[in-house]
Amino acid sequence: MADDMGTRLSPALPGFENIKRAWHGTFETVAARLLPGQYFVTMRDEAIYTTLGSCISACIRDRMSGIGGMNHFMLPLSKEEISLKAGDISASARYGNYAMEHLINVILKNGGKRQNLEAKIFGGGRIITNMTDVGRRNIDFARDYLKTEGIEIASQDVGDIFPRMVVYFPKTGKVKVKRLRSLHNNTIAEQEIEYLSTIETKPVSGDIELF
Repeated sequence: MADDMGTRLSPALPGFENIKRAWHGTFETVAARLLPGQYFVTMRDEAIYTTLGSCISACIRDRMSGIGGMNHFMLPLSKEEISLKAGDISASARYGNYAMEHLINVILKNGGKRQNLEAKIFGGGRIITNMTDVGRRNIDFARDYLKTEGIEIASQDVGDIFPRMVVYFPKTGKVKVKRLRSLHNNTIAEQEIEYLSTIETKPVSGDIELF
């Protein structure tokens, strides 16, 4: 796989070959771009970035080794009462569990230590009009999940009414957040509504055991 400068990229960890990665001149490093429903973990000194509206991203890393990653997810809409406990078995909560557990498991599998994990969370803006505040539910779920798992939230930029671009550098833990102007809202909202329609109809994967 070649980057935009014509050089060959170092391979991603197994399972992440489908994530778009390239040299990013603004970030001055190789960067992986996440779309809704995706996650990425790296052991290298590279960036991960995404654009968030109502969705939320958890950036989690081992602060000693620098291995870490980011997810990008949204709880599906549901008429049922949503419990925000990490162990809840409702369909909505299970989508959040799926996004968080996959990210944590890959970090641990590749040498991360649970006692060294730290998290930063972003997104959950209220940008989709005439819709229940799914952004707030995403924020509450992420906070509750990390608290239940005993993972410290080192920093966060969540809520309000604007979308964000988030750039995460797992090796150092550095994050850059850009709050986007309202002209971006329609595009991001359309993307998230399309994402919601897929997760409303897609079966939830089975349980994942943390180790």
